[in-house]
Amino acid sequence: MTDAGAQEFSEDLVSALDAAARALRGADALLIGAGAGMGVDSGLPDFRGDEGFWNAYPSFRGRRFAELSNPYWFRADPEQAWGFFGHRLNLYSAHEPHAGFQILRSWEQRFTHGVFIFTSNVDGHFQRAGFTEEQVLECHGSIHFLQCVRCCGDEIWPAQDLCMSVDPATIRATSKLPTCPHCRGLARPNILMFGDSDWLCGRAEQQELRYRAWLSRTRESKRVALELGAGLAVPTVRMQCERRGAPLIRVNPREATTRPDQLSLPMEALQAIQALDARLQAA
Repeated sequence: MTDAGAQEFSEDLVSALDAAARALRGADALLIGAGAGMGVDSGLPDFRGDEGFWNAYPSFRGRRFAELSNPYWFRADPEQAWGFFGHRLNLYSAHEPHAGFQILRSWEQRFTHGVFIFTSNVDGHFQRAGFTEEQVLECHGSIHFLQCVRCCGDEIWPAQDLCMSVDPATIRATSKLPTCPHCRGLARPNILMFGDSDWLCGRAEQQELRYRAWLSRTRESKRVALELGAGLAVPTVRMQCERRGAPLIRVNPREATTRPDQLSLPMEALQAIQALDARLQAA
C-alpha cells in the first residue's frame, strides 16, 4: 500500500500505523522517548556496534566507543579526548534537526497536558528545534554544557560558541582546550560517559524534577509514549517509555519488538513521524 512520501508499506505496517494514530488522537499527554536513531535522519552517525563506530571514526578502528567515551582520556591524553568530543560537538552543531522535530512540535497543541521529552541523546537537537528546557530530560547530559575535569566545584556552564579544531586524520584536538573558569584546569563535556564517577549531575537532576512533576500532573490523564530510535544496547529510554506510557508506540527499524498490548513500527524515526502526521492531519 502507498503511504506518505509514496512509500510502499505492508498491510500489517499500515494497520499498526493506523492504530498508533488512533492512540495519539485519543491521548491528552505525550511522552517522547528518543534514542540515537532519532538523530540518524539529521545526518548524525550511527554508533551501533563497533562497525558503526569505526565507520564514523576510521582512525579508531580496533577500539570501541565505550573505550573512547571515557573520562580517563581527559587526564591521560586531553588532546585525544577533546579531539573525539570536539569532533562530535562540531558535528552536532553543524547538522540541523530533521523535519520530524518540527512535526512533533506541531503536535503540541493536540495534547492538553503537554509534551515531555526523555532522551539519551546529547546533541541538544530538541532544544534547537524549539522545545523548551522545561520539556526535556537529557539522561546522559549534553555536549553543549561543560564541567571541570577536577570537579573543583559543582558548576556546569554552557559551551556557548565553542568550536574545536580537530585533525581529521588522527581525531586529535589542535586548538586550545577549554578550561574551568574557576581553577583554570581542563574542562570536559557535561556528559555521562562510561565508567564515569565524576559526572556532575546537577543539571540532569533539575530536569528530572521537572519530569517527575509532569508525570505527577499527568498521572490520571490519557498519556501515550512515542519511543523513537531507542535500542537495546543501553535500554534506559526503552525502560522509561515502557513504564510511563500506556499505550506505547515503539519506532525502531531493527529492534521494534513489543508486548502484544504495545504497538510496533519497524521504521526509521522520520519516516514514522511523517506517516503518523499524515494520518493525524487527515482525521
